[in-house]
Amino acid sequence: MIEILTPARLSRARETGALVADILHTLKGRAAVGTNLLDIDRWAQTMIVEAGAQSCYVDYAPAFGRGPFGHYICTSVNDAVLHGLPHDYTLVDGDLVSLDLAVSLGGVVADSAISFVVGDSPAPEDVALIDVTERALAAGIAVAGPDARVGDVAHAIGTVLSEAGYPINTEFGGHGVGSTMHQDPHIPNTGRPGRGYRLRPGLLLALEPWVMADTDRLVTDADGWTLRSATGSRTAHSEHTVAITADGAEILTLPRPARGQAGADPSS
Repeated sequence: MIEILTPARLSRARETGALVADILHTLKGRAAVGTNLLDIDRWAQTMIVEAGAQSCYVDYAPAFGRGPFGHYICTSVNDAVLHGLPHDYTLVDGDLVSLDLAVSLGGVVADSAISFVVGDSPAPEDVALIDVTERALAAGIAVAGPDARVGDVAHAIGTVLSEAGYPINTEFGGHGVGSTMHQDPHIPNTGRPGRGYRLRPGLLLALEPWVMADTDRLVTDADGWTLRSATGSRTAHSEHTVAITADGAEILTLPRPARGQAGADPSS
């Protein structure tokens, strides 16, 4: 299903996007050496419930997972890149953490992910890995707009990733959002320009470049959810929900001070 939002529902989507951004910003600020992943999940639960929103993850049970997921946020650490199931693990100095959050508020979903390193001395290769996903995300957003095609967005993302020398996996990628978390169109992290569905105003897209340092192959953890790099290499993941408008793409999941600013840095 491809869902086109009315102006009224787009206004609700902005509220949902702001909530997701605020929660992720707060969790990043709290996550530190000594933080347990289950604490992050509990903090996310509290903020979602207090906002009157609903988690998109707790009851989520797709064919690729051992569902239901049963938690409020994905917490992926180091070689884990997607669908990280929160568990009893305490962060240590140098851990590369990806947090992925999707909630529904007022009947509209927003989805976003951030990656960061815990501690005071991040490894340069980890910083580079995070940076390339943020730059790829910015490139995809820059070309998204009315009359652009899915292939144009995928190509822009993939160009940044491949030019930096990272392998690209296309099993999981961006997607439409709206009244539910995962909708068409699927937006792989590489593609051919001029191909695929033509974007329209009112469409919400969750764009999410993610990479593994030296492989394009995933393995599934024993928990049935967490996806890791097959080689144990580091990973990173960045995601924003954007609304296609008559003028381009509006980023809905920026922290509040940066929202609405044309050309705002998606990593801020």
